[in-house]
Amino acid sequence: MRLLLVEDQEELAEWLAKALRQGGHAVDVMGRGDHADHVLVTQPYDLLILDLSLPGMEGLEVLRRLRARGSGLPVLILTALGSTEDRVRGLNLGADDYLTKPFELSELEARIKALLRRGGGRAPTVQVGRLQIDTSSRLVSLDGKPVALTPRELAVLEALVARLGRPVARELLFEKVFDMDAEARPEAIESYVSRLRKKLEGSGAHITTLRGLGYLLSEAPAEGPGAAGSP
Repeated sequence: MRLLLVEDQEELAEWLAKALRQGGHAVDVMGRGDHADHVLVTQPYDLLILDLSLPGMEGLEVLRRLRARGSGLPVLILTALGSTEDRVRGLNLGADDYLTKPFELSELEARIKALLRRGGGRAPTVQVGRLQIDTSSRLVSLDGKPVALTPRELAVLEALVARLGRPVARELLFEKVFDMDAEARPEAIESYVSRLRKKLEGSGAHITTLRGLGYLLSEAPAEGPGAAGSP
């Protein structure tokens, strides 16, 4: 999933971005509210983590403009302003959750998972063939046994699961897996899809390449006598 972190405390922003990237997310970081407002118009994200006290433009104004454009992007306010009045203002302007500093990383990660799950409208557990993807814990298992995936392989799978049965363009997958600072090209996605295919062999989950459309995750057709389409 691709996240936008808007935080003007550089050390905190770097620490948070590193932790979230280790969790398999692509993270873009902005230190100014006006820069965040611009990038939210031009780039697609799955979640916005927003500080309130920002140079260039206050966080609440960034939020107000986002909602005025009709965006339903999930927003988590992360701020030292923890009064009831501040919380109510943020929620009234359309924030989905509110976490005050200081905070525990585990709580932030749990709230992010909940917002991403809610924003995607997905069931807690998605099953494709014999493969199970827990969208809450982000654990992938085959017949109850964990499947070892790298953070970027997991990010590719999550993006495909979010559009299960529908094609996902290579460029969109790239945007979900890599942040703006990544020194990679969209062609790199092909390598991750290839690795993922190998790890899903025999699971009943199949990734199809659709020329000109991208990649599609679906349940592989049954094989053997009596299966649909069998001779």
